[in-house]
Amino acid sequence: MDEARVRTDKEWQELLTPEQYEVLRRSATERPFTGKYVHSHEDGTYRCAACSAVLFSSDTKFDSGSGWPSFTEPAVESAVEVREDRSHGMARSEVVCRACGSHLGHVFDDGPGPNGLRYCINSLALDLDTPDSPQP
Repeated sequence: MDEARVRTDKEWQELLTPEQYEVLRRSATERPFTGKYVHSHEDGTYRCAACSAVLFSSDTKFDSGSGWPSFTEPAVESAVEVREDRSHGMARSEVVCRACGSHLGHVFDDGPGPNGLRYCINSLALDLDTPDSPQP
């Protein structure tokens, strides 16, 4: 098991901003169209903001009009885990980081591309590495 998964709640609160903590560890959702990556068109790799695991590539990012960064697939299929989410009186598929168990967003079956999926991910759950940014 990744050491990030065994962090205490207090350690997560110290590591993350209050807003990131609410999204990543308490499964909150940022308000639509407020995230820093909603309209980003930069090339790069999106990593988990909690543990730096590689999650998505800018090559699969598209403008869904939903208000959150959207991707057609993970950079590596095993990087994310999909779980049933029955919160708020809905049946959805939650997307979590497999390395640290952090909530990222949800996946829906209304996306473009061959698999028809839309990974709708909170900007607060992501860090973007661009080709000229320092590596974690």
